[in-house]
Amino acid sequence: MKLAFIFPGQASQYVGMGQDLRDRFPEVKAHYDLTDEILGTEISHLSFHGPLEELTRTENTQPAIFAHSIAVLRLLQKEGLMPLVVAGHSLGEYTALVAAEVLPYETALPLVQLRGRLMQEAGEKRPGTMAAVIGLSADQVQELCARAVEAGVVQVANINSPTQVVISGEASGVERAMILAKEAGAKRVIGLPVSGAFHSPLMASARESLAMALEKTEFREPRVPVVANVTAQVMEKPEHIRELLVQQLVEPVRWSQSVLKMVEMGMELCLEVGPGNVLQNLIRRIAPRVETMGVDGVESLELALTRCAEDISQL
Repeated sequence: MKLAFIFPGQASQYVGMGQDLRDRFPEVKAHYDLTDEILGTEISHLSFHGPLEELTRTENTQPAIFAHSIAVLRLLQKEGLMPLVVAGHSLGEYTALVAAEVLPYETALPLVQLRGRLMQEAGEKRPGTMAAVIGLSADQVQELCARAVEAGVVQVANINSPTQVVISGEASGVERAMILAKEAGAKRVIGLPVSGAFHSPLMASARESLAMALEKTEFREPRVPVVANVTAQVMEKPEHIRELLVQQLVEPVRWSQSVLKMVEMGMELCLEVGPGNVLQNLIRRIAPRVETMGVDGVESLELALTRCAEDISQL
């Protein structure tokens, strides 16, 4: 069974994530202790106990989800699971890079913390919003955004599935695009409760500081293929990976195309490693023949290991 790991991004968080793993596995407790030490804040307490409003702040959400996903990843690796390919949605791309040994966790965690803080600040400097458009293709939504831009900045931010596209930008531009989408026959158009216009030009102020931090960071060549958000192609060279991580702040996440790329590479079973089930649901729409499972707690970990037991025994 050809296995892929995928890693969730912002909006997958929930209060309590990782707590049962911490209580069961000493190595997960050590992982969270290290995480709190590196961050200089008790992100573990916020993950386990909330409050949700504080956990949902971008500067907290990103390191919290990242820490949880890596905790699960380490447990899977401990049992011998090795993916054919990895990918992550937005923030999840950093988790994928750790999984591919491009970055060690201790190096990547401060970068994730910085990214979250810079995106939070960018959202405060240039307020914006996002909306999901369901029932229209990416090309149709792109055309609507091109028409709506007269009202304000707006562009495609996430191509999540063939019929789910997220737009991002100034409130005036997004609101105009939402009206046009309804007129064009979209099944649903939903405003999203976000703290900024992610993956749009309104995040531009975050680019320079993130680029400087990435330039100072040593990147290795991936040990496992990583499919990039921006290009939906495999990332290979460290300098190219740095460039794509910076571009990712202001350019669309091409998730639908990324999943199809993984299918092309042979993916048969896909594990969503980290909180929630957002990516599993998307993959069922993009590539319904691919088997999907989520791993975010003790019970789901045991189910995934049982499912993969035969493949592990053959390694």
